[in-house]
Amino acid sequence: MSQKSTTPIRFEAGLETVVTTTIVRMPGEASKLLPSRGQVAVNGFLNGHAFQSVIEPDGRRGHWIKVDDELQRAAGLSVGDAVDITVEPAQEWPEPEVPADFADALASAPQRIRLIWDDITPMARWEWVRWINATANPSTRQTRVEASLSKMDDGKRRPCCFDLSSCTDTTVSRSGKLHDTA
Repeated sequence: MSQKSTTPIRFEAGLETVVTTTIVRMPGEASKLLPSRGQVAVNGFLNGHAFQSVIEPDGRRGHWIKVDDELQRAAGLSVGDAVDITVEPAQEWPEPEVPADFADALASAPQRIRLIWDDITPMARWEWVRWINATANPSTRQTRVEASLSKMDDGKRRPCCFDLSSCTDTTVSRSGKLHDTA
């Protein structure tokens, strides 16, 4: 059985497109070395070019890495190219990009809710954002924004009742599983 690692993990994989997003799927053996089945904040190198990211679960006990246009250009890569990747779990989580609807709701929330938001860890903030973003249905999304504020008002520091190892990016997944290559 593989041991979870906090040391660099090196692997080769192909750059692919899922729907409209360019990704690298981590090979199973590399994914098993990560410290979590859920999201993992990492520092890494893709063909020698440094990057920071939060690796996402694929809903199939593996992980994937989004490769944005800037990193693709810097590394001179195209879909189908093989890439050499080294990742190392980061000591600190980056701040999540808070979606506008949730940011607006937080900004107008009572101070006690904003204080909880400011006091929780970046990892916990990522979980709230993931939970809200895990639906494409606008009505469900609005309900989750409201429920997030209500739960924080009740002292909750993390959302509950969602599978942290599922893929919650609705642009590349369905039912918690990363789509196959488009």
